Amino acid sequence: MPSHIQHEIAQNLDLDQLTALRKEIHQHPELSHYEGQTAERIKRFLTQYNPTEIIESIGGSGMIALWTFSEDGPAVLFRCELDALPIQEINDDLLYKSVVANVGHKCGHDGHMASVAGLAQLLHQKPFTRGKVMLLFQPAEETGEGAAEMLEDEKMKAIQPDYVFAYHNLPGYPLGQVLTRENTFAPASAGMEVFLYGATSHAGEPERGNSPALPMSNIIQAITDLPQSGRYDGFVLTTVIHALLGEVAFGISPGYGEVRATLRAHLDSDMEKLKQQAEAIVKQHATAKNLEHKIGYREVFPAVTNHEEAMTFLNAAIEAGKLNQQTLKEPVRWSEDFAHFTNRFPGALFCLGSGKNQPALHNADYDYPDELLPDAVQLFYNIADQILREERHGS
Repeated sequence: MPSHIQHEIAQNLDLDQLTALRKEIHQHPELSHYEGQTAERIKRFLTQYNPTEIIESIGGSGMIALWTFSEDGPAVLFRCELDALPIQEINDDLLYKSVVANVGHKCGHDGHMASVAGLAQLLHQKPFTRGKVMLLFQPAEETGEGAAEMLEDEKMKAIQPDYVFAYHNLPGYPLGQVLTRENTFAPASAGMEVFLYGATSHAGEPERGNSPALPMSNIIQAITDLPQSGRYDGFVLTTVIHALLGEVAFGISPGYGEVRATLRAHLDSDMEKLKQQAEAIVKQHATAKNLEHKIGYREVFPAVTNHEEAMTFLNAAIEAGKLNQQTLKEPVRWSEDFAHFTNRFPGALFCLGSGKNQPALHNADYDYPDELLPDAVQLFYNIADQILREERHGS
């Protein structure tokens, strides 16, 4: 890439407009599966930059804006997330504080959207000569459902990118530092739900009923201890996040219980083992007490695996932009449904540091730092340039 590209990018980026978009989205957050107004805001913004096509209502509120250039070439897709979190914002000093009760952009998806939208500015001002660039705005990332729902939509059949990329901001690291990793970048995870059915009785005659209290206790302990069993090929983690036993009624011995746990593994194969062994634990303790039981899963995320060729382009783009880079020794602990894209197309997920003193993701006082936007947009453009320029060199 020419050495002057970084200056040209800054020159063609309207940061005031991007920041205003980010703050508008921040002030009007929407939960998973209800992101229609957010998608409309994004569409109005993108329309200014004359995309070749905008495809709407993909897998719900999902949307793709495409720029098709004059010559044939590879298609590069950049993805971001539309949804916010069910968290009440406590940043009372913000002029753009969320106006929606108990809903806030506490994961930085507002900033991710502004970053991808910023790429539209550059594609308009500095278009490529060949190939396609696709900007994808995905619903329902927080629930782990949006990526799969978009990919299963009939409208996606015509969308066949050669490469896919996404980023997540990450507090605790220097602002703008690019955090990368080969192979597994984010773990698989699944929310396991266990339902136990016994029989109530008077609390003075518990022997006349069938309480799930002791089996619940045993299940919680055994699931918590699974990572120490030594049966896995990589890192695994189990976190019990909720338990419910009967009702708050001192005259009733309970006959019903629930246990919920998050299962996490760096490898998809270990996730399958973890599920099987957790299910065996539930069956063992429920059967021993003659309890009926049901098991279900919610918010299921595969592991994100970065592809070698995509990482080559990403690393070259980082170097071309003279950005600060750090290689992570271990995958991040949180999960990302971008895995559904990298399972289908060559791609890579990376992080950008959002500041060493930045509140953690999902904290009630978190706010995406606008100072990160230029680095994010620049890196996206650099990635596209590396791929499309690579095609030119090969012709």
